[in-house]
Amino acid sequence: MKNKLIKIFLSVSVVSAMAITSCQKQLDSAYQNPNAPVVVPIEGLFPSLIGSIIGSSAASGSAYGIAGDALLIGRYIQYWGTSTYTAASLTAANSSNYDMMAGTVAVSDNLGSLWGAFYFGQGQNLNRVIQWGAGQEKWDYVGGAQALRAWGWLEIANEYGNAVIVKEAFDQSRQQFDYDPQSLAYDSCRAACFQALANLSRTDGAVSPANFALGDAYFYGGDVNKWKKFVYGILARSYGYISNKTTYSADSVIKYANLAMTANADNATCKFAAGGLSGSNSYFGIFRGNVGSIRQSAYIANLMNGLNTTIFTGVADPRMPYILKANPNGTFKGILPWNGGAEITVTNDKPNNFWGGLYATTGSPANESGCTYIFRNAAEFPIMTASEMQFLLAEAAYRKGDKTTALAAYTNAISLNFDMLTNNYATNVPTASLITSTTKAAYLANTKIVPATASALSMSQIMLQKYIALYAWGVQETWTDMRRFHYKDIDPATGNQVYADFTPPPTGATPGLFPSNNGKLVYICRPRYNSEFLYDIPSLKAVGALDASGSQVVDYHTTQPWNIQP
Repeated sequence: MKNKLIKIFLSVSVVSAMAITSCQKQLDSAYQNPNAPVVVPIEGLFPSLIGSIIGSSAASGSAYGIAGDALLIGRYIQYWGTSTYTAASLTAANSSNYDMMAGTVAVSDNLGSLWGAFYFGQGQNLNRVIQWGAGQEKWDYVGGAQALRAWGWLEIANEYGNAVIVKEAFDQSRQQFDYDPQSLAYDSCRAACFQALANLSRTDGAVSPANFALGDAYFYGGDVNKWKKFVYGILARSYGYISNKTTYSADSVIKYANLAMTANADNATCKFAAGGLSGSNSYFGIFRGNVGSIRQSAYIANLMNGLNTTIFTGVADPRMPYILKANPNGTFKGILPWNGGAEITVTNDKPNNFWGGLYATTGSPANESGCTYIFRNAAEFPIMTASEMQFLLAEAAYRKGDKTTALAAYTNAISLNFDMLTNNYATNVPTASLITSTTKAAYLANTKIVPATASALSMSQIMLQKYIALYAWGVQETWTDMRRFHYKDIDPATGNQVYADFTPPPTGATPGLFPSNNGKLVYICRPRYNSEFLYDIPSLKAVGALDASGSQVVDYHTTQPWNIQP
């Protein structure tokens, strides 16, 4: 009897355990732990990583990306300025602070868009693509995600200097983070590049060009060979941006620039469906309405209209109607960014806005008939181009003393930029202004543009033609270039500034250089307010963004970053 009772008890226990287990499974299925990562198809995650490059549009990260910051940084490098001057302020979200080379102060999140894109917009989503993609042996997705992480490390390093989180970046157990040196972000960039190249080269497992194209529809369409060229381009940038250091290696720049894109077909560009949703349109297009108040600067206009006093003088650049806007008088002029265009007293001499409207018009037009270049809803937005790689190669060869190679790369860089505009950005350009093989050849044959001999080539020519070729889209890269030359460094070959005629806002004038700069120019951005200045106080004090009392240091943005120092 005792044995029978034990058997009955055990039988009931087993049945009870099975019932409890079954019930638990049903409960787990119905009420999943919201804090547990749920594996989702990485094909659906990957597009968000691409969208965060330019300017995402989602509840979790509206406008995170490089474009929002570019509208402000573009004023530092005088690509453009605001159409009217308003008194600069320590607390206003915008005013004319950035036209006056100010940093972001008070509680504004200005100049934090790239920070948000890297740490939040891509952040854990990118980590999941790597983690889950590796588990599913989708090495193409893993390599693509690692390439984007490498791109991001370099971009945030160049924008924020030593105020970057590397070691603890994605440690979810922490509520405060320690900042790491900018140099570590450079190292992390290169490490991620080599990891990406290894995975993009794999053909085993579940690697599939057709499947990769599903998640990569708006960047490279699943072409891993183009992705690898993009990675080589990141490496070329990383070695080129430390040109002031004794460790600079021209050969490394040349090596990776040659492995990167050499034809416009390989250019890295973000594409847009231009539908009814904000995120499906270019950040600079009329649908999103973000560039209504900015106008081209006198500096870029004079480089292209022949009015620069020391370089390209007297030469009208055929690319003007593609990337700049004429005024009602039919000429190409620009404004002093810190002056709001007040120096142009004839109304019809003021440049039209980037959507083709009159200078004073800031709202989006009803249609795109006046929109050109990257200021259209569906226009491809370049991230890296073959032309840029040739300029990097030209600079490196020039520094190495190989001016023959430098001249060939310089000439090819200009030619590639002409071809990119002709093939991809001719929409709404007046027929009479379209570039032809004749106008292109004439420009390249002008010795003021391309010297007749390699010995006559100057660093100023290389950097200023690159400045033109990256206009509007390559804001962060141009800013990194200009800071390497401290904005006003002299070109020994010419005795003039490398960035010829570039004049920062005057010190002590109103309007002029932002008073809190203390006479210095801007070199870094403050990290995003609504994460760092609410939580990472010790780190902000360590890098000099806050003083001992916790107050913001108003000239923190004038700190020169590691990459431009000897």
